[in-house]
Amino acid sequence: MTEADSFTGERFLPGVVGEIAYEHCHRYAFARRYVAGRRVLDAACGEGYGSALLAGVAQTVVGVDIDAQVIAKAAATYGKNGKLSFEAASVTRLPLPDASVDVVVSFETIEHLEAVDQPPMLAEFARVLVPRGILILSSPNRHEYSDARGYANPFHIHELDRDELSQLLQPRFAAQRWFHQRRYLGSAIWSETPGERFEALAGSAADVGTAAVPPAMYFIVIAASAPESLPTHEPAVSLYVDGEDAEWKRIDHEAREVLRLDGLLVARDEMLRAQYRHSEELQAMVAHRDEVLAERTRSEEIARQELLSAFAAEQERLTRQIMAQERIVAYRESVRWWLTLPWLRARRLWNRIRAA
Repeated sequence: MTEADSFTGERFLPGVVGEIAYEHCHRYAFARRYVAGRRVLDAACGEGYGSALLAGVAQTVVGVDIDAQVIAKAAATYGKNGKLSFEAASVTRLPLPDASVDVVVSFETIEHLEAVDQPPMLAEFARVLVPRGILILSSPNRHEYSDARGYANPFHIHELDRDELSQLLQPRFAAQRWFHQRRYLGSAIWSETPGERFEALAGSAADVGTAAVPPAMYFIVIAASAPESLPTHEPAVSLYVDGEDAEWKRIDHEAREVLRLDGLLVARDEMLRAQYRHSEELQAMVAHRDEVLAERTRSEEIARQELLSAFAAEQERLTRQIMAQERIVAYRESVRWWLTLPWLRARRLWNRIRAA
C-alpha cells in the first residue's frame, strides 16, 4: 500500500467500511439531487470516489485537491469518465475561471484550514460560481464532535460551531439552509409507494412522540447568495443504507468473535482452576514431606543423643574399671603388699585344711 493509499482514519478510502463510510458516502449521495445536469466543482475531492458519484448525474465534475499524488491516483481510477476531470490545486486558489460552475461541493474541508484561510476559500467558491449557483458544504460541529467527547482530531486545524460557520458564510452566502448529520441506530419502515412523506418517531416502550432533530455531529449547509437561488425541494429526512450490509456483517463477526473469546476465557479459567487445584495438591505433598523429614530428623536426633549417652556411660564405666585395676596394680607393687602376701597365703592354706 502506498502512502496515498494508507488509511489514517481521516481521509476516507473506498473499501473501508463502518461509520466513516456511512458519513462520507451519505453526504455525496445527498448532494446528487442538487447537481443533476449541472456543472460541479468537488473541492478537496480526495480519492475521487465522491466526484465519480456526482458525475453519475451531473453534466460535468471537476475534482480539486492539494495532494498531487492523490489527484494522480484519482485520475487513473476515475478519469475514463468523460464528464469527470481532476486538478491538483489549493481550495484557496482554484484553477477555474470566474462563474464557471453551477454547484460547489465541499465536504469536510473547511476545518482543515487555518482560520485566516477559511474566508479566502469561501471567496474562491463565490468567484467560480455562477450568480445563481449554490454551495453544498459540510463541517463538523465543534460542540458535538470535539467538546462533548473530549476529543481532538489531529487533522483538524480550526473547527467551527454553528454560529461561527453561519457568520463565516454570511458575506457571500447569506441564504442558508441547514441540515444535521449524525449516525443513527434505529428502525426504518419504507412504503412501497414512492413519495416525499415521512414521519420521525422517538421513544421507548413507555412512551412515543415526534422525534426532535438530533444534535449535529456534522452540519451540512446549502448556501447561496440570495434565497431565490436555493433549491425549492429537499428531503426533510435523508437515510443512507449500506447496500452490502458491511457494518452489520462486521458487528455479527465481532459478536461471534466475542462469543469465541468468551469460550476461550471459560476454558482458560477452568484450566487455571485445575492448575490451582494441582498446585494445592503439590503444596500439601510438600508439607507432608516436610513433616516426615522433620519427624525423621527428630527421631535421628533422639537416637543420636541416646547413643551418645550410652557411649558416655560405657566410657565412664570403663574409666572407673581401669582406675580400679590401676589401684590394684599399684597396691601390689607396694612394700606392704609383699609383706602381707605370705600371711595371706598361709591363711588361705589354713582355710583349705580346715575345710578338708
